[in-house]
Amino acid sequence: MERIETRGVEYAGFWLRFVAYIIDYAILQILNFVVVIPVLGLLGLGIFTSFDGFNPDMVSEEESIAVFVAFISAISSIALLTLALQALYYAFMQSSSRQATVGKLALSLKVTDMEGGRIDFGKALLRELCKILSSAIFLIGYLMAGFTDKKQALHDIIPGTLVVKG
Repeated sequence: MERIETRGVEYAGFWLRFVAYIIDYAILQILNFVVVIPVLGLLGLGIFTSFDGFNPDMVSEEESIAVFVAFISAISSIALLTLALQALYYAFMQSSSRQATVGKLALSLKVTDMEGGRIDFGKALLRELCKILSSAIFLIGYLMAGFTDKKQALHDIIPGTLVVKG
């Protein structure tokens, strides 16, 4: 049984949430750049290295394959680490006392449970993992926020969360 008081609650719609996402995305990309570029450099995969003097004829096919596999492994590991850190950022911020990421704070939005209370870290992390499902179905899970009564996306409906103004 739903106990949320609907009077006075203003749900955040698709476009407000989208702008908050853009703000968070920009912040996370700057942080990624600050962290990932040095890590790539430590792995010997710096973007500023020069290919002058590289002669592919002097490298065996086996060595080329090994370098390619090492490169793909490093990039994949960094991508997985980046995704994990981003999920933790969102979950930590949304379960904090502010109940919002930096982007949501900038627009005076917060994430609540169905009764308007603060969500715990587990529910916030579940919400983030459900974004994979929202994305996997051609972003329809995100677009649902524009069409549901409480402006919930799929990743809000599954864990039972709301994004509200205030």
